[in-house]
Parts: sequence; structure tokens; C-alpha cells
Amino acid sequence: MQVPASVPNPVAPDALLVEVAWEVCNQVGGIYTVIRSKVPATVQVWDERYCLLGPYFAQQAQGEFEPIDEYELEHLRKDDPFAGAVRQLRAQGFDVQYGVWLVTGRPRTVLINPYQVYNQLGSIKSDLWEHHGIPTPDTDDLLHQVEAFGLLAKIFLQTLTAEVTPPQRVIGHFHEWMTGVAIPALRREQVPVHLVFTTHATLLGRYLAMNDPNFYDHLMQVNWAAEAVHFNIETAVRIERAAAHGSHVFTTVSELTVRECIYLLDRIPDAVLPNGLNIERFVALHEFQNLHQQYKAKIHEFVMAHFFQSYSFDLDNTLYLFTSGRYEYHNKGFDLTLEALARLNHRIQQSGMEGQVVMFFITKRPFHSINPQVLQSRAVLDEVQATCEAIERQVGERLFYAAAAGTDHRLPDLGSMVDDYWKLRYRRTLQSWKTTNLPPVITHNLVDDANDDILNFLRRANLVNNQHDRVKIVYHPDFVSPTSPLFGMEYGQFVRGCHLGIFPSYYEPWGYTPLECVARGVPAITSDLSGFGDYVLQTVPDHEEKGIYVVKRQEKTFEESAEELTDMLWNFVQLNRRERIMQRNNVESSAELYDWKNLRVYYDRAYTLALERE
Repeated sequence: MQVPASVPNPVAPDALLVEVAWEVCNQVGGIYTVIRSKVPATVQVWDERYCLLGPYFAQQAQGEFEPIDEYELEHLRKDDPFAGAVRQLRAQGFDVQYGVWLVTGRPRTVLINPYQVYNQLGSIKSDLWEHHGIPTPDTDDLLHQVEAFGLLAKIFLQTLTAEVTPPQRVIGHFHEWMTGVAIPALRREQVPVHLVFTTHATLLGRYLAMNDPNFYDHLMQVNWAAEAVHFNIETAVRIERAAAHGSHVFTTVSELTVRECIYLLDRIPDAVLPNGLNIERFVALHEFQNLHQQYKAKIHEFVMAHFFQSYSFDLDNTLYLFTSGRYEYHNKGFDLTLEALARLNHRIQQSGMEGQVVMFFITKRPFHSINPQVLQSRAVLDEVQATCEAIERQVGERLFYAAAAGTDHRLPDLGSMVDDYWKLRYRRTLQSWKTTNLPPVITHNLVDDANDDILNFLRRANLVNNQHDRVKIVYHPDFVSPTSPLFGMEYGQFVRGCHLGIFPSYYEPWGYTPLECVARGVPAITSDLSGFGDYVLQTVPDHEEKGIYVVKRQEKTFEESAEELTDMLWNFVQLNRRERIMQRNNVESSAELYDWKNLRVYYDRAYTLALERE
């Protein structure tokens, strides 16, 4: 995929942009998606004046980073200030890599090994304590990596600013607390870098929301220092606060997190930077309906293996719903989703409506192994399929011969064309497969089955895949991947095969999962406590017609939100196939609204503001 030709920079033709993130060539969580997907739109405007800066971890970088060797670096154009800074650092003995990130746009990238200054951790810690009151425990290696990288990021930017000549200026855009250590030091030493800091979710906010069902009501009363100590995250929280206060421009990703920043970080954000996607990566032109059918057929295979061993139902009249994300039972809205599914199950049963719903929970939990029963069922069904295909070939050959050789125009007895061997194998395979046991609700054996919130809800609600249940549950506590013996496809392919994504989060500073659904032409449910849902409410008229549903959770009780979500699901399952196809068309056509090419303007404004501030 080619990046479009560069366009004039609306910010400043004489500025350089260094974007600093812990997840450059280092996939850990959601920031990786933000940075990686934004690269093509950023390169389109900033071109050779843009560079990414991140930590160098050889194992993570090896598949994503292409280094420039020593000879190439020495012979790069002298007007490449990033290469000049790397040359200077290498001359001083630093282990620093320069090359390109192997993503669309191939941006210039500098990676610095944090371990090389571990011998200076003592002075780094004492400086943080002396100047900013930030304590560092001796036993937390992530904090050691973060603080070492902070020193190296500061040194790189100091070196870079010495390379540029006025009127050229440098903007440093730092993402999340892991990169924030450099900011207060850069300000204290008056390094001429215009600093932007983005918190994608306050660290303390995430912890509080997980542990307080009335988080938003209590936000104004939070004693941030006491709570940071309580959750054992004092160092990280103080780094985040120092970065927020030290930056020229402080930003966050949604209006929802603005309040969080005010009460937990004591600074009002200067700008909100909504997240987008590189929609071009997802575009299937007019193929998305065909792709839906193709991947739905793969899900059919899983469902037959999982359920038909016990009982069968009409797959053509079955809807596939799913949710996915980090296992945060309350924050991700798994609790609300389960409650709504239990109510939906009751409604469909009472209505006498035909059809089934299969709901997938895709998340990550510690497990011992895939459930042997689930694996065996899949293997035996594969054997059934192989047996049927062998019988099909045999009957086909004999039927063709009988048709060509015979004079009777009636269809012969097809059963007589099957050898006894295949008849016996067919019967025995089916007999060994069928069971009276209920299909399991979970595909893996969890390490702590007894204390899993999802399983405990399903047990209490008796939503355990009884034949009479109209909502069936598949809890898959691992990521979907092509190497999985159960699904055998990419997560994105699985999403395309489903009919609806459900993400009614209680705490979600942005929320990529519903946005990724929309980009693939799949309707999605989000909430007004998700940054994405809030953005949709403010900017997308008639969003339900475009296949984006927003559950109201602000100032609503759990009961009220559960009933609204149940209504949404009830209305969705009543749509006929033609209506669902029309809705998917509308979803796919609205995806362009969330392209980085359109959302980049928010970043441009923040950079312009940073250049105005000294």
C-alpha cells in the first residue's frame, strides 16, 4: 500500500516533529495501534521532518524495525538532523539504532537501549526525588526501564536541537507516563523543544474505575496521592503528573478524560486529540459482503464442532455477536453485556421467535490448556467431514457412470453406491461424536475457574448452553489467531464474520474495538462513557442508521443501562437479512469519518499551540 504524496504542512514548514512512545516497534497495548495507524497520515504531511523515538528491545524490534547500517548512516545526507543526532550519540558511545519502522509510511525511527545506562540509575533516581519528589522503589524493573529511557530521550533531544539551525524548531510529542520522565528534565534544563504530552488514560483513573462502581460520582473527592500509594503506583502517577505540568501543551484523547485530568492530574488539558484508524488498511471496496460470508462460514465450522455434538440448530438463522478486549470485567462492560444477554435470552424464549444467538467473549485469561472435550469434538467433526467427502467422491463417480451407461432416467438409490466400509465408518464416527452433555461455555481450562467473574455470572444465571437457551455462550480466554486449532483465522477475519460487536464500557478513555468493527463494515455497540462513543454522539448525526449504537451510562443506574442494551439487542435480532445487509452498507460507508487523514487536524492544532509557547 502506498502512502499518498505529501501535502503542505499546515503547522510550520520549518519544524521537526519527534513522536516519543514506549510502543514504537514494541507492542504492549492500545497505544501501539494509535501510533502505528497514525503514521501514514503523519508522514504524508511531515515527510522527512518526522521521526519516532522509542526504547530498543531487540526481540520485539526484530520483526518490525529495519536498521540503517553504519556505512549508510555515515553517508546519509548531511541535512538529515535525526541521522546527525544519532551519529553524535554513537560517537559518544551510546547504543542507538536508526532506521525505519516496517509499517505503512516507513517512518524514520530512533530506538535507544535503556539498559545501557542502568549503571546511572542511582543518580537518575536521586534527581527525580530531589527535583520532583518522585520516589522509585528498588525492585520494579519497568520503572527502571522507563527512567533510564527518560534520560536517554532527553539526551537525544538535546543533541537534536544542537543539530538544527534557526529558524528550524523541534516539537517533542510524548505519549503516556512511560515516556514522561524526560519532560520535566527538558524544561528544567531549558532545552529548546516545544513539548506536547498526551495521556490516553490517567493511570490512577483506570485503577479507581476498576475498584469503584461509582467512580465518576466520587472523582471530585479523590485524594490522588493517598490513592496512588494505596494502589502501589505512586512513582508512575507522580511521573504522569510531572509530565502533564511540564509540557507546553497537555492533551488527552476524549472529553471524558478531561474531567479525569482536572481532578487527578490538576491540569486542564489544552486540547482533545481523538483517535482514528488508517481506514485504507481495512478497505475491501465492494468485497466486504463476500468477506462476511466467507468468514461467517469459518465460524459456522467452529459452532458445528462446539454445539452439534450435543444438539443442532439452523445456522442460516443464527446471529454471531461478540465482545473483546482486556479482561476488565467492570471497566469493559462485560457485566452489563452478560446481564443484557440473560434478559435477551428470556425475551426471545417468551416471544416464540425463531433463530439463535451465539455470543463470543474474546479476552485473555491465564489457562492451563484448551478443554480436551472441545479439541476432540473439533477433531472428530473434521473426521466426519473427511468421511462425507470420501462418500461424496465415491457416489459421484458411480452416479456419473450409472447415468452415462444406463437407460433408466430415474435417480438411482444413492445409498447402494456407498461401500459397506464407508457406511460403517460414517456410522461409527457419528456415534463416537454425539453426546448428551451440554456444550461447554468456555473453550479452555482456566487457572482459576472458581473465581472467574464471567463464569460465575453464567452459572448464577443458568446461561450454560441448554438446548432451550436461545442465547448460547462461547467464552474464549485467548486471542483469536490463525494458529488456533479452534478458529484458525485472524482476529480481523473473525470480526468480519460476526454480525455485531458489543462494547458498552464503563471506563474507556477512547476504545478501538468498536471503531475497528466499523472499519470492517460490522455494526457495533459502544457507550457514552467511552471516548469513541462520546465522540460519535457529538459528531455523527443519525449514528444508529450508520450501525453505531451508544448505550447511555452517564448518570444512569446499572439497571437502566442494562435495559437499554437489552432493547438494542432485541431490536437487532429482529432485523431481517436484507435490513442487516443495508445496515452493513451504511456502516462501511461511514468508516471514512474516523480516518486519521480527517482527525489529524486536532494534532496540527496542538502542535501549532506548542510552537507558540516558549
